[in-house]
Amino acid sequence: MTRPVPTSRALALAGLGLLPAALAVLAPPVALFAAALDAALLVLVLFDFLRAPRPEHVLVRRSVAPVLSAGVVNVVRLALEQAPGARGPVRGELRDTVAPGPVIDGNRQPLRFEGRAQLQWRLTPLTRGDLAFGDLWLRLEGPLGLCARQFRVPAAQTVKVFPDLTALTKDALTLARATEDDARRVVRVRSEGREFESLREYRVGDDRRSIDWKASARRGKAIVRVHQPERNQVVLLLLDCGRHMAGEVGGRRKLDHAVDAALRVAKVSLDQGDQVGVMAFATGVKAWLPPRRGAEQVRAIAQALYRVEATLEESDYGAAIDLAFARGARRSLVMVMTDLLDADTASSLVRRTLRLVPRHLPVVASMLDEDVQRAAQALPRSRPEAYERVVASKLEAETRQTVAKLRDAGAHVVRASARELGAATVNSYLDIKARGLL
Repeated sequence: MTRPVPTSRALALAGLGLLPAALAVLAPPVALFAAALDAALLVLVLFDFLRAPRPEHVLVRRSVAPVLSAGVVNVVRLALEQAPGARGPVRGELRDTVAPGPVIDGNRQPLRFEGRAQLQWRLTPLTRGDLAFGDLWLRLEGPLGLCARQFRVPAAQTVKVFPDLTALTKDALTLARATEDDARRVVRVRSEGREFESLREYRVGDDRRSIDWKASARRGKAIVRVHQPERNQVVLLLLDCGRHMAGEVGGRRKLDHAVDAALRVAKVSLDQGDQVGVMAFATGVKAWLPPRRGAEQVRAIAQALYRVEATLEESDYGAAIDLAFARGARRSLVMVMTDLLDADTASSLVRRTLRLVPRHLPVVASMLDEDVQRAAQALPRSRPEAYERVVASKLEAETRQTVAKLRDAGAHVVRASARELGAATVNSYLDIKARGLL
């Protein structure tokens, strides 16, 4: 189905045609001249519409990756080609359509080509899940530039939006470089729960407890044992998908930041040779992958989490932990990614943490709400701002009390801003491994 759309040039000529019509009020003979001009313009517009390229004259194809990354810029490419037998340059406008949600840039562009053309535009999905692209719309002008033929090109498709997997590669490269530099760095670490790797000469700053006296006596110089973190340990990631994770921080939902952080921890843990499992839960369990090793586990985790959404319901930490350890499990690092602003809800987490210790090592990762922090520290200038500061200060005080209770219970607590949560959780995992706490 095509329809005519007058161009700005036609509208400008029609505007000029109003001048003779206005003069016709003073000089009636001019009315005939004005009518002739309008009729001529109408004929030209109709002629231009009939000569404009038809849908079968232009072929359009959209090229987009089947899996996009949330929170980063993704490129959509459009290929245009004139059909055999079509003549003359193609002028007009193209508009691509996508479901509301992502930030888009350049999905509507002017056209001018002959033969073939390549266009591209960018979009940044802010959330995970399925993203629906709609049809393409073309508005092609006739040779006179007075009228365009507008029509739709069927191109509806759905792609998946996964968390940003490029960050996982960056973490892996950073960890690899750090491992390569271990021989050149002097780090004081505990050796409990660590596997022997090699011997090397003592350097200033090494822990003297790591000196191998027998090897030193044989070689006539101080030799220390070099240890590496134990492998094949269990890391269990629990993602809270309850009402507290439905809010937004930095333009993205808290749950999206938590999923990104969970994938980064999973990637680094798997690279270290550990087993990684993941559970997303609220009142019930939304996704559950038992701990496994191997590079394919990262893809399995991403596949399991890309559709997980936060719901406006209370999270049941006890049910999630009970299910995770229903069949029994050896000592595990249990990392819970949640929000600690609600003291009543956090008290349930504290109780469950007490039951995990000492058999398991719990880590609670929570995002700092920078808006709440600013409100708690701001100097109020009005009564509403004073009320905001009182409420924000109360929330901050309750959160600090919750953190203190968790640490007293034996849990490690990570609190970081949304943009730093991924790095903070990875660093917490690496610190636990380096110190042999697991």
